[in-house]
Amino acid sequence: MSQDSPLGPLSGPPPFNEKLLSLLWAVPAHAGPIASLHAQMFPMPWDEAAITGMLAHPGSIAMVASQGGSVAVGGFALAQVAADEAEILTLGVAGEWRRHGVARRLVEAIKRAAARSGAASLFLEVAADNTAAQALYKATGFAESGRRKGYYERPNAPSQDAIVMRAKLVQT
Repeated sequence: MSQDSPLGPLSGPPPFNEKLLSLLWAVPAHAGPIASLHAQMFPMPWDEAAITGMLAHPGSIAMVASQGGSVAVGGFALAQVAADEAEILTLGVAGEWRRHGVARRLVEAIKRAAARSGAASLFLEVAADNTAAQALYKATGFAESGRRKGYYERPNAPSQDAIVMRAKLVQT
């Protein structure tokens, strides 16, 4: 049985519908759905408490992709601003929502929000074997700026390097 939140019943995202897509600022009621989606995508997922803590952090920028005003989350991006730098900490899009530009929209929204918060640069890390994400980030203005050897540890698989990427932000 699923829990209910102040925004409605908690469940997975509905089938993707471009006409109903909204990017929203994440609120505490989104923490559970974000954590649930994160757990489907990452081998070492963040739990609801970690997401709630991130949302409460004063330097946090957090966006969700949703449809129809529901708390259901089809995508998310969590970032943090410190001084004149920002970092995308995690980003994900539900399987059936992929290949519709949702991740690109989330990245662009984070870039705009980080620039408005005074950041001059936005960083992220991506696994060396995640070529789809690397292509997305390059298409949205990121370039490789470093590498962390063996950074991503994976159960029953070899560790992967993290490619550090950076985008210069335009102040608005």
